[in-house]
Parts: sequence; C-alpha cells; structure tokens
Amino acid sequence: MRKERCWPPVQVPVGSSQCHHGRTRMLPAYISHRDCVKHEMGPMHPESPDRIGAIHDMLLIKGLLDCMQTYEAPLATEEQLAQAHSLPYIRSIAGMAPLEGYVRVDPDTSMNPYTYQAALRAAGAAVLATDLVLAGEACCAFCNIRPPGHHAKYAAAGGFCFFNNVAVGIRHALNVHGLTRVALIDFDVHHGDGSEDILHADARVLMCSIFEDKLYPFCGNEPRGSNMVNVPLPTRSYGDVFRAAVTEKWLPALEAFRPEMIFISAGFDGHREDDMGNLGLVEADYAWVTGRLVDIARRHSGGRIVSCLEGGYELSSLARGVAAHVRELIGMDC
Repeated sequence: MRKERCWPPVQVPVGSSQCHHGRTRMLPAYISHRDCVKHEMGPMHPESPDRIGAIHDMLLIKGLLDCMQTYEAPLATEEQLAQAHSLPYIRSIAGMAPLEGYVRVDPDTSMNPYTYQAALRAAGAAVLATDLVLAGEACCAFCNIRPPGHHAKYAAAGGFCFFNNVAVGIRHALNVHGLTRVALIDFDVHHGDGSEDILHADARVLMCSIFEDKLYPFCGNEPRGSNMVNVPLPTRSYGDVFRAAVTEKWLPALEAFRPEMIFISAGFDGHREDDMGNLGLVEADYAWVTGRLVDIARRHSGGRIVSCLEGGYELSSLARGVAAHVRELIGMDC
C-alpha cells in the first residue's frame, strides 16, 4: 500500500522495525488529514479543530511520530459506510452539507461546508488502519481524526458525530477481511451509544465500555445485547475505580472472547482537567489501560490494534493523554 505524506507534514523513518508486539513488522501507523481541521461547529464549540494540532504537536515533541509511519486518510466510500449505516441516512448527511454557514443536525452537532468531507476522511482512516494492520504493513495504528464517531447510530447523527468511524472499521474487518471475533473498547467519559446501536446484535463483536453514570447520552446501564460489557462509573471516580472495573469486568470477558483484532474508541474527556465529565483519570490511567489491551492483543490478536480518537476537549490534558496512550500502544522499542 502506498505511503503518503500526512498533514501536518513530518519526516518519519521508512522500513521495518522490531515492534513491541513481538516480531519484525512495519512501523505503527499514524493516520490523519487536513480536512479533519476544516470541519468546525462555531468558535465556542468544545469539539474544536485545534484538537488535531494539539495531539500532533505533542506526539512530535515526545518523539513518538519518529516511531510511526504517517498516512493521509482516504475518503470512505458509500459501500464502506453502509457496513455500519443505512443508505438513506448516509445520503441524507451528504444532502445536508451546506455551501456556506452551518446546518444544525442536533442541538450540539452542526455541519459546515467541510464537515461531510471531514466525516468521510475520519471513517476512511479507520478503514485504512484496518487494511494496514491486517496486511501486516503496520503493527498497530492510531487515527488522529475528527469528527468523532461513537455517538453516530445506524441511522442518526448526534453528540458531535456523523459516521461511526470504529464501527465502519470493525465491519470492514469482519465483512471484507473475514475476521470472526473483533473487540471494541471504549473508554470515553460518555457511553458509545451509537456503537452499541450498530453492534449490539452482532455476535462477532464484543464491546466493552466504561463511562460516567448519569451523563450524556444517559444510557448504557442496561446493555442492549449479550455482547455488551457496559460499566457505568460513579461521578468523581478516580483511577483506582477505573482500573478495578477494567480488571474485574473487561479483562475476563476479553480473555474468554479471544479477539482476533481490537479496536479502541479512545476518548480522553474522563481526564480530571476536562470539564466535559466528572471523572478523575490522569495520563497514567490511560497508559495503564492501553498496556492491558496490548497484553490481550499479544496473546490473542497477533498484536493487531486500531485506535480512533473520540472525545477529549481540554487541549493540554487531551494531548498528554493521547501521548500516554500512543506510547503504550506502539512501544518505545520500535
């Protein structure tokens, strides 16, 4: 597969390396696109274009991009989106794209003239990441993308989301690449109700979600399917509660499921500095949970992990949280 220059441009090494997943493979993939910065929903909206640059700059400063191959996210096709969304819905989003100004999709979610293109890039990044990892061209992947996706349902946008990026990637892994067991891990402070809506009846998928109880979208306490491991955390929970939930609920389910690939909805709005939620997580918690997922992937998934950005709105804590996550994801011996 052709390697393209990612935006913002950065010089990265080319070739294979010993990655911490235990074998010589191509370097981990970093996928983004300038179109993801053009989408915006107003100057005061928390889901800001600055999120992309804050993350990119931190990964660059920390030297993590030196350990990764960069790729430009392609545009997802209608066929790829239709693995997770209804065709009428996909076409309705395309038809709503304004020529100027904003079109409101729900009280918190709007489209500008660049939103539709950005949403196609975000979903396309998940597809490309899946292809790269399953082809052995990358040992894992992180997608620095927006708009986020985990609130996008089969036939509805919402919660800043238009297309469900990880669900599109998961269905691509299942339906195109022929995998039979894929895990989705969601540690955003908000429950991934869109992902649950799309995947709750798909026995090929195990979804594990941790989220703050009684917070938007005000659901998840009663799982919609037997393949859902939903763990609401009380307001003001700190890392000890988070880690206990992962250890007691997620890890046994993942060990029993033995996923062939792991996808992560990586939200960082549970950080104690982010006022979109009321949890007390810190960088060490994101590093810890990522390390546990890497361990599962080593044992059952051939090290195959694709991580897609979801929430995280305080720019400093977002960038630091992503750096901690990516450091564990890719290993520093790459």
